[in-house]
Order: sequence, then structure tokens, then C-alpha cells
Amino acid sequence: MIETSEVRKRFGAVQALGGVSFTARDGEITALLGPNGAGKTTLLRLLVGLLRRDHGSILVGGIDPEKDPMAVRKDIGFLTDQFGLYEKLSTREYLRYFGQLNSMALPALDQRIDEVADLLAMNDILERRSKGFSQGQRIKVALARTLLHRPRHLLLDEPSRGLDVMSTRALRTALQALRADGCCVIMATHVMREVTHLCDDVIVIARGHTVAQGSPQQLCERTGIASLEDAFVSLVGTEEGIA
Repeated sequence: MIETSEVRKRFGAVQALGGVSFTARDGEITALLGPNGAGKTTLLRLLVGLLRRDHGSILVGGIDPEKDPMAVRKDIGFLTDQFGLYEKLSTREYLRYFGQLNSMALPALDQRIDEVADLLAMNDILERRSKGFSQGQRIKVALARTLLHRPRHLLLDEPSRGLDVMSTRALRTALQALRADGCCVIMATHVMREVTHLCDDVIVIARGHTVAQGSPQQLCERTGIASLEDAFVSLVGTEEGIA
């Protein structure tokens, strides 16, 4: 479970987060929705302990990432928009490297690599060097790295960007399997179709504040609007940044 209460973060004169509170539960996929500049990426970086908050509280599996960042990072996977692939390494070599950084030992590491490759339908690129990979293939490799050490908490920053139809289906299947396994998944996305069909809960933030939390159906009922996209626009009060 991931819990935040009145989290605030300022960068100089810019108030990135002015008061974010929510609970993301185990065994659920929670969408993080907000216009561009709402503070979603800042929030994810605070959760993993890459930034220090100015105010409020954060607990990831009951642990404060500021007080014990290494304990949090051992049990968290974070997919960002910066993949950092090493083009001279094959996918397997790349995953072995990061697995060993997480103190995973062979041959169990190779077995886990094969499991993740099956989960993400990426066996066709497992022995290939990443140079020349498509955007979708690069995202798959980065997501495989995120899942390798079996984290119980996943933070995903727009994981479906650049994916084709088949890769999107593989991602959806993987996330459903992780939810069934009891993982706590927070997914920042602009794709309303993903939220409607995949997510159990939705956190809406705007101008650095939490403005709503609930299931897609509950948000529609709250606004009296049948379309989740239109309900989102109503909640944040602007159409800026919606894809």
C-alpha cells in the first residue's frame, strides 16, 4: 500500500505540489490523472525517494522513503521516460546487469528473466542488442528491468506510450497478472481507455492538489457525466494537456 497525506513540494518560486493526499491499495491498479504540469512526475519521484518533500507524509509499504530509501527501493519498481538502455548489450545481458545490481544470483536470475520475457511477450528481442529497437521494444525492456526483482509496488509513468496494439495488449495482460499477484500499481497516463478498462481506482490531481479519488464509475457518478474523459475535464476545470 502507498499512502500520502498533504504532500507539498516547491522548486524555487514554483509550487509543484500544494497538497496531495491519497491511498493506493495492494492488488489494485491506480491511475494517476492530471493535466501536463499538474505535478504527476514530481509526485512519483517523491514516492521513490528521488526527491525530498517539503511537507506532509509518505508511506510505501509502511516505510517512509526519506527515512529508509534503500528499503523502499528494494520493494519498488519505477518506470520513467528515461530508459537508459545500453545499445551494445543484448536484452538478456542488460537485464542480467540490473539483476545483479539488485543482488540477484544466477541461475535464478536467468529464470526470472525468462519469466518476465514471457509475461511481456518479448522473447523475440531477448538475445538481440538494443541498438535499433523501436520505441515499443525499448519500453518493454525498461519495464522488464522494472519488474525483474519482483517489486510489490510499481510506479509507471505513461507505460503505453509508443506501444503498438499487440504490445499494448501484452502490457495490459502483464499488469492484470501483477494485480492478481497483489502488487500495488500506480500508473500515470493520459489514455482514458486504459483507465476505463484497466484501473480499479483513479487519483485526479490539478495545479498540485488532489481534486478527486474513486473508481472510474464513481468519478462519472460524482460529476453526472457518462464519459470519463469529460468527467476528468469537469474535475480539473481545463482541457489543457489531455490526450
